[in-house]
Amino acid sequence: MFFSGDSSTRKRVDLGGRSTKERDRQKLLEQTRLERNRRLWIRQQNSAALKIQKCFRGRKVAAAEHSKVREQFYGRYGRHCQNVDRFSFGPDSEFLRQLLFFFDARSVGDFSILVETCRLLHQFVRDTGDIVSLIAGMDYSSKHALVKHRVKQLAYICIKAVHQNRNQLKDQLFAAPEEPTMSTTLLLEALVLLIDPKLPWACDTVGYLLQRRAFVLYREIIFTGKESIKTHNSIGRVSSLERSLAVVISHIGQEPCTCPNIDPHWSFSSQILTVPFLWKLFPYLGEVFARQGLSQHYINQMALCVKSHADVLPKDASIELPGYACLIGNILESSGVALSQTDCSFQMALDLAGVVTFLLEALPSMKSSNRESKEDSMGDDDMIEGDDAMEVCLNNDLERQICDAIDLRFLLQLTNVLFGGISLASGSHHGPDDKEVSAVGAACAFLHATFNTLPLERIMTILAYRTELVLVLWNFMRRCHENQKWQSVSEQLAYLLPGDAPGWLLPLAVFCPVYKHMLTLVDNEEFYEQEKPLSLKDIRCLVIILRQALWQLLWVNPTAPTNSMKPVTTRASNKKHPVELIQHRVSIVASELLSQLQDWNNRREFTSPSDFHADGVNEFFIAQAVIENTRANDIMKQAPFLVPFTSRVKIFTSQLAAARQRHESNSVFTRNRFRIRRDRILEDAYDQMSALSEDDLRGPIRVTFVNEFGVEEAGIDGGGIFKDFMENITQAAFDVQYGLFKETSDHLLYPNPGSGMIHEQHLQFFHFLGVLLAKAMFEGILVDIPFATFFLSKLKQKYNYLNDLPSLDPELYRHLIFLKHYKGDISELELYFVIVNNEYGEQTEEELRPRGKNLRVTNENVISFIHLVANHRLNFQIHQQSLHFLRGFQQLIPKDWIDMFNEHELQLLISGSLDSLDVDDLRMNTNYVGGYHSEHYVIDMFWEVLKSFSLENQKKFLKFVTGCSRGPLLGFKYLEPLFCIQRAGGNAAEGALDRLPTAATCMNLLKLPPYRSKEQLESKLMYAISADAGFDLS
Repeated sequence: MFFSGDSSTRKRVDLGGRSTKERDRQKLLEQTRLERNRRLWIRQQNSAALKIQKCFRGRKVAAAEHSKVREQFYGRYGRHCQNVDRFSFGPDSEFLRQLLFFFDARSVGDFSILVETCRLLHQFVRDTGDIVSLIAGMDYSSKHALVKHRVKQLAYICIKAVHQNRNQLKDQLFAAPEEPTMSTTLLLEALVLLIDPKLPWACDTVGYLLQRRAFVLYREIIFTGKESIKTHNSIGRVSSLERSLAVVISHIGQEPCTCPNIDPHWSFSSQILTVPFLWKLFPYLGEVFARQGLSQHYINQMALCVKSHADVLPKDASIELPGYACLIGNILESSGVALSQTDCSFQMALDLAGVVTFLLEALPSMKSSNRESKEDSMGDDDMIEGDDAMEVCLNNDLERQICDAIDLRFLLQLTNVLFGGISLASGSHHGPDDKEVSAVGAACAFLHATFNTLPLERIMTILAYRTELVLVLWNFMRRCHENQKWQSVSEQLAYLLPGDAPGWLLPLAVFCPVYKHMLTLVDNEEFYEQEKPLSLKDIRCLVIILRQALWQLLWVNPTAPTNSMKPVTTRASNKKHPVELIQHRVSIVASELLSQLQDWNNRREFTSPSDFHADGVNEFFIAQAVIENTRANDIMKQAPFLVPFTSRVKIFTSQLAAARQRHESNSVFTRNRFRIRRDRILEDAYDQMSALSEDDLRGPIRVTFVNEFGVEEAGIDGGGIFKDFMENITQAAFDVQYGLFKETSDHLLYPNPGSGMIHEQHLQFFHFLGVLLAKAMFEGILVDIPFATFFLSKLKQKYNYLNDLPSLDPELYRHLIFLKHYKGDISELELYFVIVNNEYGEQTEEELRPRGKNLRVTNENVISFIHLVANHRLNFQIHQQSLHFLRGFQQLIPKDWIDMFNEHELQLLISGSLDSLDVDDLRMNTNYVGGYHSEHYVIDMFWEVLKSFSLENQKKFLKFVTGCSRGPLLGFKYLEPLFCIQRAGGNAAEGALDRLPTAATCMNLLKLPPYRSKEQLESKLMYAISADAGFDLS
C-alpha cells in the first residue's frame, strides 16, 4: 500500500518495549496480589477481634468471680478481718485461699485487708511462737504442697502491694520495724517472717519471688522512697525494706539453697547493685553483702556475664548516674570487707578484678577532676581524654565514691590475694605457671583500666611503695623473657586480649608507669649502691626487653595513629581491651621509662649506651626519618634513643642545612651586617641582634670587628669572622662575672636566680642569650659552654626531680637524703614547709605550701617536703629565666629537633666532645694545594708539630684556621669546606721563610710557608695562633 499523505493511518509504536497484552497481565497480577492482601487483613482483623472479645469475656467473668468470692470473704471474715482467728491461717481454712484468689493490689479495700492479715499473722506468731504449725497445721509433710503454694502467693502479694501503692506510701517505704502501725512495715515484716531461712518452704518461696522479678519491684520501690527519705527519720535503724532485701539475698547461693537460676537481667546484681549509693541507703544490707561467701556468689555471677559479654543492666537512673558506674561504685565500696577475710579465695579476687575491669573501661575519664594536682596532670595528661569522654560527666559524689574506694587498703588487699602464692625468688629457671599467669593478667587488666580512668598520683604511690607489684611483675617478665614463654602467656590471656597480641603487652602497660613513678622518688644511693628496687643487672635486662618491645610496636608492627584516649561506650558494653589502644599506650609508657633509664645511665653508666639502640636502624630508616608523617619520623619524635646518636646528629645537621638553604636562597645579598667593638662585644651584639626579625636571624650575618683603637680589623667575613664573633660573644655573655649565670661546684652553668637584682632587664637578656645559643647551633658552630644538666632539661621542657639536685647543691641533697632515711621523730627537728633564699647577702623566706610557716615537717609528710624543696631549687627558682631563654632559643631551633636528644647529647651538640682533638682524623680529611701533597716533608713536619701541641694549643690552632676552637661533632669529614693547606711565599727564599702562617677562616684554609726545620715551623705557628691579633694576620 502506498503512502496517501494521511498521517492518521500510521501504526502506533509502544516505546515502553512491552506489548499491551503484557501490560494487562502485570496489572491483573498486581490487582490479584492486592485483593489477596485485603482478604488476609480482614481475616487478621476478625481473628484479633475474637481474641479481644475472648479476653474481655474472660476478664469479665474473672472479675465477676473475684467479686463473688470477695463478698463471700466479707460475709465470713468481715470487711476488716474482725472474724479471723489463728485457725483461719491453717490449711483447712478458706481464708488464705479466698484472699489470694481475689486480691487486687490496686484496690484500696483489698490492700487494707492484706495489711490487717499481716498484722494478725504477726500477732498469732508472737502468741504461738511457731509459724509452721500456724499455716500448715500439725502435719506439714502431708500438706506441704498446698502450704508452699499459699506462702509463695502471700509473700509475693506483700511485696506487690507495696510496689503498686509506692507513690501513696512513699513516706513510709523506709520505715523501721519499730513503727508497727505503718502499712509498709506490716507488709514487709510479714514478708521477712515468711521467708525466714529456717522455714521449710523458704527456698521455694524465695525462688518464686525471683521468678516473679521481685528485684525489679524492689528497685522501683527504692527509687520512689529515695525521694522522700529525708522526711523520715531512719538514721541508725534498719528499715523493713532493707531487712527483707537482706533476707532474700543472704539465702541465694548459700547451702542448702536450691533456688533456680534466673535471668541475669532480673538479678540482684543488675537491679539492686545499680542503685546509686546503695550502701548509704542500706548500710546493714552492705554488711550482709560483704560477707565473703555471699559477695563471692554475686561477683562470680557478674563475672560469668562479663565473660559472655552480656549487657544485663537496667535503664540508667539519670545521665549523671549510669547503672554501670553505680554498680562499680557499690562493688568497690563493699569488696574491701570480702577481700580482708582470711578465707577469701583466689577465684574471688580474679572474678572481682575481671568485673571491675569490665566496668572501669566503660567509665569516662576522671583525670580532669579538680582533685588532681597540677603535677599529676603534667605527668599523665596523655592518658585518657577523648571526645566521647566529654559527652558523659559523672555525678561528683559518684566519682568520689569510685575514687575513694580504690584506696590503699583495697589495692593492698587485692594484690595480696592475687599475688599471695607467687614467689619473688630471682633464681627460678622455669616459666610462670597457669595460676601466676591468671593472677598477673587479672591484676594488669584491672590496673590498666584504673590508670585510664582515675587520677593517678595517689594510686601510683601506693602501688610503687606499699605493694610488691614492681617486683612481682618484673620477676614474671624476666622469667618469660629468659624462658621464651611470651607466646604461651599470650594464649593464656586470650580472654583479655586476642591471641595474636604479644603476651608482654598488659604487664608492660602496668609495670612501666609504676616503675617510672618509683624512679622519680628513688635517690641516687638507692638506685646505684643499694640497687633498689631492681638490681643493675635486672635493669640491663629490662632495657633490652623495653627496647625490643618498643621497636616491635613502633617499627615492625606499628599501630594505626590514635589519640591514645580510651573510648567511652554506653554502659559496660566493651567486649575486650582494644588492642590498638593498649599497644599505643605501651609505646608511650615504655618510651618514657626507657628515656628515664637512659638519664640514669648518663649520670653513672651501668650499661653500654648501645643497649638502648634498636638493631634495625639502617640507611633507609635514616632517609625516612627526615620526612614528616613517616613512621621513622614518628619514632624520632617519640623514642629517639632507639636510633644511634651519630645517626640522629646526621638527621639534625641535614635539617639545619635545609633550613639554612631555604633562607639563603631567599636573600641574594646579605642584609645583616654587624659592626662590633671587641671591648663592647656583648652590648653591641645585644643591640644589633635584638633589632632583627626571626627571618633575619635565620639568614646570614656578616661581622666587621673594630679593635680597641677604633679601627676596623682587616679581613672580609666569608663566614670565618662570624664564627669567631659567635665564639667570643658566647664566652662573654655566659661569663659568670656578668651575673646572668652561676656555676655549680663542677663549673657547670645555670641561670642565676638573683639575676634580677643585677640587671633590670635580665629577662630580655635571657631571651637574647637563648637566641644567641640557637644561632650558634643553627650555623653549626660549637661553643665551649658547659651547661648544668638540670638547666638543659628546661630546653626540653622537662621537670627536674630530686635525683637532679646533686649537680646543683650536693650539700642540700645530702641533708634531704638524711631526712628521708631518718629513723627518729622528724617533728623534733623543728622544720617547717619554708625555704630560705640567700642571694647576694639578702635573705628571703618562701613558703613551699600555703601556710607553710605553720606546717611542721613530720614523718608522714617528709617525702613531700623533700620533693618540694628539690622542686623549688631545680624548677621554681629559675623558672622565669629558663622560660625566656627557651622562647629565644625556639625562635631558631624547633622543639622537635631538640627532643631527639637527651641532656647529655644536647651538651655535645652545643660544645662537641670534651676529648682531645683528633689530629689523625683532621689529617685524613685535608686537601693540599700550591705544590703541597700528603707526603711533602713540610706537611710531615706540620702534622708532627700539631700532634705535639697541648690540647689548649690545638684548640687555638683550630680556631686560627676555622674560626672555631671545636671541630665538627661527627668528625672533620663534615667540615665545610674541608680543611686545606696552601703553600705560601712561593720558593723557599729567606724572605718568604720569615713570614708567619696565615689563614682564611671562611675557607678553612691555612697558608703555610715552606719552612726548613721543624723548630722553625713550630715557633712560627705557635706565634701566629697565640698572637690574638684578630684578623690582622689573615
